[in-house]
Amino acid sequence: MQKLPRRDFLKTTGLAGSALALGFVFADKKAVLAKVADSGSSEITPFISIEPSGKITLINPRPDMGQGTFHTIPSLIAEELEVEMSQITVIPSDGNRKYGGQLSGGSGSVRASWKPMREAGAAARQMLTQAAAQRWKVPAEECYAANGEIHHRPTQRRLSYGELSADAARLDVPKNPALKPAKDFRIIGKSVPRIDVPAKTNGTAIFGMDAKVPGMLYASVAMPPAIWGKAVTIDDRRAKAVKGVKQIVRVKRPIFSKASEGVAVIADNYFAAVQGRKALNITWEKMPHSTFQQQAYFEKMRALAKQPYGIAHEHIGDVKPVFANAENKIIEAVYETPFAAHAAMEPLVALAHVKEDGSCELWAPVQSPDGAIGDVARELGIAPDKVKIHVLFMGGAFGRKAFYDFVVQAALLSKEVKAPVKLIWTREDDMTQGPFRPAMVNKLRAAIDPQGNVTALQHTVIGGSIQNQWGGLKADKADDWAMEAIDRENSPYEIPNFLLDYHHAETTVPLLWWRSVYSSTNAFGHESFIDELAHAAKKDPLEFRLQLMHKHERFRIALETLREKAEWNKPLPQGKARGVAIVRSFNTICATAVFISKNAEGAIQIDRVVSVLDCGIAVNPDNVRAQTEGNVVMALSTAVKDAITFENGQAKQQNYNSYRPLRINEVPEIEVHIVANNHEPSGVGEPGLPPVAPALCNAIFALTGKRIRTLPFSLAV
Repeated sequence: MQKLPRRDFLKTTGLAGSALALGFVFADKKAVLAKVADSGSSEITPFISIEPSGKITLINPRPDMGQGTFHTIPSLIAEELEVEMSQITVIPSDGNRKYGGQLSGGSGSVRASWKPMREAGAAARQMLTQAAAQRWKVPAEECYAANGEIHHRPTQRRLSYGELSADAARLDVPKNPALKPAKDFRIIGKSVPRIDVPAKTNGTAIFGMDAKVPGMLYASVAMPPAIWGKAVTIDDRRAKAVKGVKQIVRVKRPIFSKASEGVAVIADNYFAAVQGRKALNITWEKMPHSTFQQQAYFEKMRALAKQPYGIAHEHIGDVKPVFANAENKIIEAVYETPFAAHAAMEPLVALAHVKEDGSCELWAPVQSPDGAIGDVARELGIAPDKVKIHVLFMGGAFGRKAFYDFVVQAALLSKEVKAPVKLIWTREDDMTQGPFRPAMVNKLRAAIDPQGNVTALQHTVIGGSIQNQWGGLKADKADDWAMEAIDRENSPYEIPNFLLDYHHAETTVPLLWWRSVYSSTNAFGHESFIDELAHAAKKDPLEFRLQLMHKHERFRIALETLREKAEWNKPLPQGKARGVAIVRSFNTICATAVFISKNAEGAIQIDRVVSVLDCGIAVNPDNVRAQTEGNVVMALSTAVKDAITFENGQAKQQNYNSYRPLRINEVPEIEVHIVANNHEPSGVGEPGLPPVAPALCNAIFALTGKRIRTLPFSLAV
């Protein structure tokens, strides 16, 4: 099976070198680098440079899409370097290989950086200490680092990092620097205010939409309504008459191993580009993809769900004879989840300048600068070292900005018109052109013996494969991404016979990672069905889970903590109910309880959500809570608001009026509790999302007796 870019990054990121991120946002990275060089700065590692004044500049290799890497990653090195966050300045990495993998995705930034980042700080601290000891001609053991200085205990002498930086830079970087024990942490584990928040609230932070360079033009691209295909005829007479319009050109849009083609209007301002685009009269090529009908696709998946067995991904014991035993009670259910758009607040935008010498300079909000460089270099037919990128803050991403079609388009347009071009996708482009979270069907089947024990469980996943669209899935293999969160490692219910299998349902709709990816679709069916089994066994749903997970300490602790924090055993007033779900994704366990009631109109009202996370050491607990709150809101929006639906290959939802997020007055009370332990950190950006929808639907069953098996649904149940 071909290895995919995201999977390769997630496996190797952070291993190619230490990485670091801290401090302040710069609109002009080149000017900052020049200033650092002119100041006589010394590079202690590729990620740390220190000026004689003591100012520390660090490279941030993990782009920030709102998930807090701009603060959290640097705090790891600051802890070991023995400096305060206020002493540090940050600039983003530029895709250079010396920084290693630079992807923000898969809730993996802290996981991959935990050791390398701390080692970078510890190595620098050790080098600075050694430099001071050599200058004083004393044993290094008599020296210690604190607050950006090296101190000599016996004489109380001290030297600043700036005074020592040149000498330290001449020393070899230690391979195995000693790391601080957790008991000595000053920053890690503390809710330190995020260093990026002031700039993001006072308007000085530079996002992709803010990028400007002299002489740049603007572009808006009319793309095929059914995503695939190209223009057959273009009547651009009215468009050329729009004041400010400069050129109208065709532009390729690479989508995995295929491509579509749009028509770009280039103008000297964005308003003119959009007005020119609206004035185009285009006849689009009729492609087989334009016949895609969502209803027919779901019928195809439902037909596959009727087959008893798919491609086995994981099996324990043998479910077949258990299901064939006439004495056992068989319970079956089918759950469906829709296509979903990323719908980030900041639509896709990129600024590119292909120069006369063939080099390319980019300003773009992307999740991986090295990934964007690779895609642009490949499409332009130039070496990667001919592409330079300035990575800017992302106004949300959720996986979409780890796919670089929009950056490639900007570069191709710049090459065509021989000028810097800023391409801005409209909200409607962003919403309708995808790629999307896959629509999935999950079929579950269980056997209960005459004594009431669950003796077999089969979970069959049916739907499109992201791996296959990248060109890397063999016909006889299950997409292992599509199995996430429900295998025995991540859902360790002690059921003696277990089968996880898969049916591939090909679709022409382009598919991509979406916040929590398949964990959100899989967990809805899996945890709802576990609830069905609990009720069939006439057992409390939380206690039922505890009984089946009692051998797995961290799962047990998460459930017991939820039982305590949610006051699960406290009787509820009439007209109120609660539901529970537990999911492990991205190495983090999240147990969630949702409390509901009926309002005066008889509709369901979501009153309270309690989430318990075991994410190992919480580097910044306040950020863990913030990410989990965001996950709850996104999960509820996708569960009770709108789906992306297709007719004749076209997405019908185009903006926030038809693809609605939860409004602020609809957001319930949210509590987040973090399990304290000393395990290494795990993911935080996504794991709070998957258990929310099943916990909500389990609560609705408890209140109304109605089982919700299809998302989204109306709360007016």
